[in-house]
Amino acid sequence: MKTRSWIAAMLGAALLARAASAQEPPVTTAIVDIVPIAIDRSTRMTVPVQVDGSGPFAFVVDTGAERTVISRELATTLRLDGAGTATLLSMSGTGPVETVHIPTLGVSNGTIRGIRAPTLARANIGAMGILGIDTLKQQRVLLDFAAGTMTITPSKKREARWDGDAIVVTAQSRFGQLVLVDASIGGRKIHVIIDTGAQVSVGNAALQQLVGRKKLAPFVPIELMSVTGGVTQALYSAIPDIRIGGLHIANLPVAFADVQPFRKFGVEHKPALLLGMDGLKLFDRVSIDFANRRVRFLMPEGGSDGGLLLTARESDAGGG
Repeated sequence: MKTRSWIAAMLGAALLARAASAQEPPVTTAIVDIVPIAIDRSTRMTVPVQVDGSGPFAFVVDTGAERTVISRELATTLRLDGAGTATLLSMSGTGPVETVHIPTLGVSNGTIRGIRAPTLARANIGAMGILGIDTLKQQRVLLDFAAGTMTITPSKKREARWDGDAIVVTAQSRFGQLVLVDASIGGRKIHVIIDTGAQVSVGNAALQQLVGRKKLAPFVPIELMSVTGGVTQALYSAIPDIRIGGLHIANLPVAFADVQPFRKFGVEHKPALLLGMDGLKLFDRVSIDFANRRVRFLMPEGGSDGGLLLTARESDAGGG
């Protein structure tokens, strides 16, 4: 049985970007990016992407981002045409951001045309760009933590059967993001948003109140840093038990902060969790199918890893 360290989760970061062109009808862009300040961003899992026929370039897959982002450096190198200035609203403030027109974006075996993408510094992104859900609507993202790989395939392609205990959880689509509504804490419903751009999980104040301060581990003050470099404050703790479909996750580290994404998804007053890579890495594999709105989790060998437990709903085991 493998074990995975939680040390990196002691620092967290989160970002919400809202972009609207002054020359065009308003376009809303949400980017939720949570990266521990002490972690080298270049170690993040990426996929190869062709940009306007060049590449491939390493892009982070962010299921919490409404739209795709490209690094300023790559946009300059490829001489992409400017597409106007947008307003960026992050946790740390509001400011202008340049956007560019990407003629074609090659993802997996498909090509997406005509993308208007905000530009951010490569050093803050940790990659050449970020793939948002505008490019993932008909795709399936497979995170294979056992192999250390991330792949994207069309949702219409039949997914291979997994050996071992697999749990399938259905989701709803909210602003394109997948929200797992079959989730609870102590029998009380919560909303869980799958966010591969988040290196740590983030809960809102309503979730903190639901769990109850006495049931949480001692709080540790931490800083949340956005990919723009802005910083805000949060409290880090651990939730003793969360049920997601047929799964129970015990002692999940969570940074509590009422950040903008919860308002964007309309759950600022409801108990909600952005489930980041720290929680997803508890599993051997996680498949996120946007078109079919389902998430599949492969249990680690033995059914337990870092407090992860398989519930009695074993009828889902091995589901394809």
